[in-house]
Amino acid sequence: MLVGALEIVRADEWNPGGGAVTSWHASAGSKAKAMAAPVSTVPASYMQAQHIRGFHEFKAKGMEYSRLVIVSWDQPGECDIRAMNHVVNAHLRRHDTYRSWFEFKDGRTIRRTMQNPNDIKFVPMRHGEMSQAAFHELIQSTPTPDEWECFSFGVIQYEDHFTFYVIVDHVHTDPVLMAMLFVEIHQTYMALLECGAPPTLPTPSGYDEYCVQQHRYTSSLTAESPEVRRWIDFAVTNDGTLPEFSLPLGDPSAACGGDIIVAPLMNAEQTARFETACVAAGSRFVGGVFAAAAIAQYRITGVDDYYGMTPKDMRTRPEEFVTNGWFTGMIPVGVPVTRGSFAETARAAQKSFDGNIDLAKVPFDRVLELVPWLHRTHRGFPMLAYLDAGLPPLSAVVASHLDGVNARTYCDGMSPAHICMWVGRIHDETSITVFFPDNPVARDSVTKYVAAMQEVYAGVAEGRDVVQTTMRESA
Repeated sequence: MLVGALEIVRADEWNPGGGAVTSWHASAGSKAKAMAAPVSTVPASYMQAQHIRGFHEFKAKGMEYSRLVIVSWDQPGECDIRAMNHVVNAHLRRHDTYRSWFEFKDGRTIRRTMQNPNDIKFVPMRHGEMSQAAFHELIQSTPTPDEWECFSFGVIQYEDHFTFYVIVDHVHTDPVLMAMLFVEIHQTYMALLECGAPPTLPTPSGYDEYCVQQHRYTSSLTAESPEVRRWIDFAVTNDGTLPEFSLPLGDPSAACGGDIIVAPLMNAEQTARFETACVAAGSRFVGGVFAAAAIAQYRITGVDDYYGMTPKDMRTRPEEFVTNGWFTGMIPVGVPVTRGSFAETARAAQKSFDGNIDLAKVPFDRVLELVPWLHRTHRGFPMLAYLDAGLPPLSAVVASHLDGVNARTYCDGMSPAHICMWVGRIHDETSITVFFPDNPVARDSVTKYVAAMQEVYAGVAEGRDVVQTTMRESA
């Protein structure tokens, strides 16, 4: 199923078939240099620190933390392993995030960084044909975020083409990885084959620079800063923390792994009518997405105030868009459901989204440092993202590169920190993807929520009143 521009597949369902697998991993000498790296003055970003803390909290409970970003695409012909070896190492040396690894001591995250990019050396390992189970074990054996080499690359060679894949722990990357890395890897590899010399690529800004700038800004904040006060108001509305998913998700301390549901919401004609309804309401498509989520919740639970979080890419400069790293901020969204009116609900959703977009630069963990009487949620907040393959920068990559290359992204199947939902629009068709704890309670809740979302989207597209509750209908 397509979300945005990518097909989403469970990693344990990925079968290399009759292809011969070659994977790249750190050399022994490179590992030794990484372990001897000094402590860096560059702090971990707030997202990195949150990820590492979450990994250790889950580990203490005997749970595997969802952490891997996995993408792949196909290229014609036989892979030149020697050329690809150069490409992989050039990529790793080009992006400074790969030179760091992290220690977690007494609740603090300590960054250690290799000083010389050329100390990074990955070497190919030829596995030959692998069973589905063995290949999945290879994926899951990717080192954890408290080890240095928590990333790997690989090729599956078939008769007339090969699949190139990348596995990176989330601590070093975000969803922009696919677009950025595909262009870089593809261009470099093809240039080496065609003329024997790598292309001249734009110079990345460096993720270290982002981390330093983020901490410089957040250090200037106080509990009385306007942005912090708005976060406090949002948290107080949600019992002193971030919102939780409105339906039961089962025992959060039980190891169950994660699963993914991908479901259609609207075809091309319905998508166009839904967007028309949003614009007529004085909203944009993204406002309609949050209005639909709020109304779906209302139809199931009768709760007429929706609270959620949505990610925002914090890249702002051209050189940051060619930099690998985790540049994500979170926007809080609150939507009051106006009974009998999708239009009013969509306007309120759009107003909340637009009005809070600047809060993405203030990590909630920084708010907790300044306001200790607030607290972290124990069950994870619901995250809802809207992805449109027709908008830049993804649109340019899809049009010029990703179309027809069987681009895929994979769910690693480990336990998610929170409910993750993506509403994706491609070629004017819209679908929803939900990553959730793989237990019967959560599955039932997510199934109900997705069904309610489908009803709301279809209803808006058909001009029907969608603000009603199933509870009242059954009363």
